[in-house]
Amino acid sequence: MTDHPEGWLNVVGATIGLMTSLGAVGFAFVLERVEHLAEHTQEMLQGEDGSRIWLMPLIPMLGALVSGVLVYLFASEARGHGVPQVLDAIVRRGGKIAARTGVVKVITSICTVGSGGSAGAEGPIVQIGSVIGSNLARALRIERRHVNTLVGCGAAAGIASIFNAPIAGVFFALEILLRDFSLKTFTPIVLASVFATALTQVILPSEDAIFAFELTGYLFTASELPSYVVLGAVCAVGSWLFVEALHTSESVFARVKLHPALLPVLGALLLGMLGIAATLIEQRAGGSELVPSESPVPVFFGNGYAMIRSLLDPSHYSAAGVTFGALVTVFVLCVSKVLATSFTLGSGGSGGVFAPALFVGATLGGVFGIALEMMGLIPEGGSPASYALVGMAALIAGSTFAPMTAILMLFELTREPRVLAPIMLAAIISTVFTRMLMRDSIYTAPLSKQGVRIGTGRDLTILRQVPVTSVVTEKLPPEQIYASDPLSKLITLHASHNVPDFPVVDQDGRAIGMVTGRDMRTALIDREAIPLLLVAELMRTDLPTIDPHEHLDTVMDKFSKNDVSSLTLLDPLGRGEPTALITRAKVMKRYNEVLDES
Repeated sequence: MTDHPEGWLNVVGATIGLMTSLGAVGFAFVLERVEHLAEHTQEMLQGEDGSRIWLMPLIPMLGALVSGVLVYLFASEARGHGVPQVLDAIVRRGGKIAARTGVVKVITSICTVGSGGSAGAEGPIVQIGSVIGSNLARALRIERRHVNTLVGCGAAAGIASIFNAPIAGVFFALEILLRDFSLKTFTPIVLASVFATALTQVILPSEDAIFAFELTGYLFTASELPSYVVLGAVCAVGSWLFVEALHTSESVFARVKLHPALLPVLGALLLGMLGIAATLIEQRAGGSELVPSESPVPVFFGNGYAMIRSLLDPSHYSAAGVTFGALVTVFVLCVSKVLATSFTLGSGGSGGVFAPALFVGATLGGVFGIALEMMGLIPEGGSPASYALVGMAALIAGSTFAPMTAILMLFELTREPRVLAPIMLAAIISTVFTRMLMRDSIYTAPLSKQGVRIGTGRDLTILRQVPVTSVVTEKLPPEQIYASDPLSKLITLHASHNVPDFPVVDQDGRAIGMVTGRDMRTALIDREAIPLLLVAELMRTDLPTIDPHEHLDTVMDKFSKNDVSSLTLLDPLGRGEPTALITRAKVMKRYNEVLDES
């Protein structure tokens, strides 16, 4: 790696911000055009009178088919909502993300969301920015310990650009991805976020927030604080159900016996059927002033921003009337959005979860606010719209375990200073209660299922920066060990070369297991049986191996779950061949050395 002068990282961070901004603006432009084309096509397919409503699933299915084929052929990492893949790259691969992942993510997300799939734009933008940060770091030969920071720069710039929210972009990268608030990390990420926002506003000279609206009708009083506490608890349950629904759908679709490229098509079909049912119910119920009706598809298709804006406008509640019918309508939309997002992303569609979470939070808060209004518990001059606004922050905080990001995001999106007190209260309450209900956030749960450890704290930050290749390794025995070898061969090698454990390989030289020193000592108790035993009879196949791209945090976690003195280090080319042994003692020694250095 090349030695760079002090401050160089800040320059690179700013550059990543500018590049990500261009990517975000281009992505948003193309996505908007595809959305308009899809809506126009839906109108033609369904007819002016909607008599061919049964054709509604076709456009989402077509977009899902293109997305599924591209993901299957070129980049499996582009599947889903993107942020877990970025987290995985930070935790296990030193921030290395293939360039093709970003390209495929752009195309598949446009196909998914643009055709009506229930997902958002922030996940793809985060992954695009992260890919830019990762690949620019490698092109400039930046030291490996700084690569994750530059990946965070790209993620922060993406959020800042797509939402016009530079502060929230910074906290998204620091609170959710890196979990590191040190000055060396903070400075380049701030610069990336600021430069991305500035260039976006130059290209798109509009300073309006995404959910900008008239602020009349907003009134936050001290008497409402207990209501916001309850709303925080309600959104905690909503966050838990939203996350559980998404991950349950992923598990269910994974068990479906269908080609991986076709699973998103199945999800789009279910989404379309849900849309048909919702449309027919709305037609019979007569609709509501709270629900925008200009689109030929239900409001829970796509990112759902139109519905969110409607729920945040106090005048719409006056026009619709605060009735039980309005409450039921908004609640049905909340449930529908959860199901629609589960169908889209659970089946392998590409897009973000931030926009769906905003929708679910707004509808859940809207239901809560309408219920309070019906009971006469909202003070004069207040509106259920304020509860929809606070519900967005509370659900984002609960589902991501990132209250600061949620608070700042909602403040920057709305530019409404009066929201700070209630959203801070509700976001913290939601986060605390959601942590009681589930162990992992919407972003970390997929990684936790794979055994990837995501934690917090200074020690973990240090461990994430230390590659396993910096640990002194133990040499392998001079001869390869096969499962068919006699056990006496291992005893001879142990006596002559003092090898603690023995990786076992197949005929192609790939690691398939290990014989530990402890198991050999147990076998030596019955010496008469040794000539009759084969390596296969003592070989353990349940022990993990270590990839050379891993860092000490994941390696230590593997040792903590397996009571062995050493694990097999594989070759860096991914061929599965053992190259050395990593011992628990050497890992701990290296860890203590890094602590002393820091």
